[in-house]
Amino acid sequence: MHVSEVPGVPGAARASSGTGRPVVLVHGNSSSSRVWQTLLDGPFGARYRCLALDLPGHGEAAPAADPDDYSVPGFAAAVASFVRAADLRDVVLVGWSLGGHAVLEAAGALGERVAGFAVFGTPPVRDGASFAQAYLPDGPLGIGFQETITPEEARAYAAGLLAPDSAVPLGPLVADILATDPRVRGGVARSIAEGRFADEAALVAGLDRPLALLHGAEEQLVSLAYLEALTAPTLWRGAVQVVPGAGHAVQLDRPGPLADLLDAFVRDLP
Repeated sequence: MHVSEVPGVPGAARASSGTGRPVVLVHGNSSSSRVWQTLLDGPFGARYRCLALDLPGHGEAAPAADPDDYSVPGFAAAVASFVRAADLRDVVLVGWSLGGHAVLEAAGALGERVAGFAVFGTPPVRDGASFAQAYLPDGPLGIGFQETITPEEARAYAAGLLAPDSAVPLGPLVADILATDPRVRGGVARSIAEGRFADEAALVAGLDRPLALLHGAEEQLVSLAYLEALTAPTLWRGAVQVVPGAGHAVQLDRPGPLADLLDAFVRDLP
């Protein structure tokens, strides 16, 4: 199913067979669109027109021409460009980890094109100081900001994306990590150090469209307490939705429950 060109869609992407409301799926740091394949191939993908893109420097996407594009604002611009070029309207944006940050920061650029947002593994940060509250200590998060990583470090990072007792094979995750343009990780690290990202907590507090915040109960990177303390007036169901048995990569650990939650969210949208 993975093709470099989906008819009517720019860039590297995977598409499902569904024809319903469009849903754009955005992967995380040092990953690719293939993390969504189970969702695309299942009932959710059969119901909705799902498009999973490869961000610049990831998967089958071309490297960024400008290294500054390897940043949350750069990836947000890539998401917005993808949605506009495909002429998607009434679209639902689903972002995982770095992809969730990109989705949130694309909100202003896309305006009324977006019907709702769903993110997981994505704590909306305020500033550099808030990272200590948003992320759990002692996890492998730091590897994701190293420009050069060894295969052993890639396996440690991949394991940290899953629940501690996950049966999901690490091989595909490790392959994506090692195939990612190394400048991605260095660029994201520099952009964070330079403060080149939005106040996402304020963005969430000011959203005028529904936002689903999802969280794996066995998450090894993101703090649930931080998510629950956010001001989010449009929060779907009024609470963070916790998925039992899932780690950071809910779509890999528990694709079925994730699909059910996303389906319910999309159905609840006006």
